[in-house]
Amino acid sequence: MHYFLMWKRFLFLLVAVPALAQERPTAYQALRTVGTQLNREYVNHVISATGLNGNPQPASWKILFDDPKARGGVREVEVANGRILSERTPLRDAVAGSLGATIDTAKLNLDSSGAYTVAQQTAASSHVTFATVDYVLHVDDRGNPVWQVTLHRDDGEPAGTISVGTNHGTITRTEGLFTGGDHAASAARHSDEAPIEDAANDDDDGDTNPVKLRIKRAFHQARDDVKRSFYRVRKSFVDFVETH
Repeated sequence: MHYFLMWKRFLFLLVAVPALAQERPTAYQALRTVGTQLNREYVNHVISATGLNGNPQPASWKILFDDPKARGGVREVEVANGRILSERTPLRDAVAGSLGATIDTAKLNLDSSGAYTVAQQTAASSHVTFATVDYVLHVDDRGNPVWQVTLHRDDGEPAGTISVGTNHGTITRTEGLFTGGDHAASAARHSDEAPIEDAANDDDDGDTNPVKLRIKRAFHQARDDVKRSFYRVRKSFVDFVETH
């Protein structure tokens, strides 16, 4: 009887642990929690959303809001499992590196689950493997919302970074990818070829460097593939909030 009970518990863990990982909230769900439990208007003043060590989703989200009534003009809320873990109003200087324009929610068409799918597809195209991901949702220099997804290997070392626009699902930048796979990406961090990654985001087809051309072609192919699959994972934040 004792061994039977132990076996049942073991089977439960096998089923329960993956299920718990899958149930971790996406960024949209975390924002909805803030809107329903704190203030509905907050979701229209999001500066950034950050989730670390996702597998595929993080255990919690830290969301920064523009709030003129707060002491530093910003409010940070941490959300996990459908509830507010913490709320604070840090001084603006303390979060200066995280500040930017507020996100236009009408341009939010990619939840963190979709961002993970895009990152996974891009990494596969680059023959790079990863274990966990860090997410940062923010606006770029042009005011467009962008997911920055950083891939990490089992040992915690970075495997690459992908930036993808949330409006149309366009990959805007990659770092540490399209260098020939895990081995080449690792070696590039210690060689003179590391800066060559920026060439993947350059549409100048006049370059005759064979290595840069190979990287560009691989990047462009991955970008086109992601563009085609974007509509499969597309999810409007405005529609999500209105229907939930």
